[in-house]
Amino acid sequence: MTAKKSILTLCAAVLGVFVLSLIPLAAEQGGGGHLKVKAQPGRTGVYLDGKYLGPAANFRRARTYAVPAGEHELLLREPRYEDYKTTVRIEAGRTTTLTQAMKPLQPPKPPFGKLRFVGFEKYCAVYVNNGYMGHCDEFNAFWQGLKLNPGDYDVKVVSTKGETLLQQKVSLAANQTIKLRAQ
Repeated sequence: MTAKKSILTLCAAVLGVFVLSLIPLAAEQGGGGHLKVKAQPGRTGVYLDGKYLGPAANFRRARTYAVPAGEHELLLREPRYEDYKTTVRIEAGRTTTLTQAMKPLQPPKPPFGKLRFVGFEKYCAVYVNNGYMGHCDEFNAFWQGLKLNPGDYDVKVVSTKGETLLQQKVSLAANQTIKLRAQ
């Protein structure tokens, strides 16, 4: 009975992978096209219609994404750069390429305080005042930390599964380090 269940589970998994592999083909046959994004810096996040597709560097490997034909909202986001938002038009059977150099924000000026994130998994996302700042592993060691000007901040840590692990208001003073711990 166990071998039979294993075979059925394996067949279901293979069928699922096969069906998922047809999604880009279905988009193309159903009048869709492809999107390719070239953005600098490469860690810039690419969002299409509010859905995160990955960092722009992924598109360098000749990767394109199957997208239904029509107009779509494209957002490029990187914490140290201005957001870039545009509408792209995808045509059936064609690849639309967008090339964009992100415009850097003015670097903050001292004094600074630091936030450290202790005990969170490596790729948990850190948001300050609803702005994405990076992953917890960038801000967890004693020599690291998220440098911010003194002030009041809303801080949120979100797991890779989208679960909010921490949401807290923080008042940060100059030369102060606040450790935020996983609960």
